Amino acid sequence: MPVSEEVREALGRLMEDVAGGPIDTRAYGQPRWVRVDGLHVTLRFLGATPDELQPDLARAIERTAAGRSPFTIALSGAGAFPNPVRPRVLWIGIVTGAGELQELAGSLAGELEALGWPPEDRPFSPHLTLARTDGVPEAAERAARLAELASDTRLEWLADRLVLYRSVLGRGPARYEEVAAAVLGQA
Repeated sequence: MPVSEEVREALGRLMEDVAGGPIDTRAYGQPRWVRVDGLHVTLRFLGATPDELQPDLARAIERTAAGRSPFTIALSGAGAFPNPVRPRVLWIGIVTGAGELQELAGSLAGELEALGWPPEDRPFSPHLTLARTDGVPEAAERAARLAELASDTRLEWLADRLVLYRSVLGRGPARYEEVAAAVLGQA
């Protein structure tokens, strides 16, 4: 689910505050920050997927989006997976819209199972990933700084569509290309 431009810009500033400088090139000891232009809420990571399945996936997100109304997502607070002491992922929390995201993720999971994807082995946890910190010295300090700064942050946007993204890997952080989209509420 894409994030609005205004929220992406604000998150970019927050990420730079946590990093203590620019995040577009990775400096030694810095987390691997997500590209600001690619920030999105992931309902389900699919992994490597053959191109011939993309039309089926596009129909699956259309069925998931049909009959659902746009809703507000608000971000505030932060944390780390698996925990703030030994973080591997830094994230900002979803304080409004989590229930709607849970419902969408559940509906999408059913659509994906019908296409042959196995069920997730972990429950869906609504969040927005900002960085990966595995192997980064002082990662716990970055997690604490993010939690401190994000506690006073509240960012909102109207979630109005589901997007199927393709991850483009290579030099630097992954880029995301839109493969298909479905507007919430359209039948």
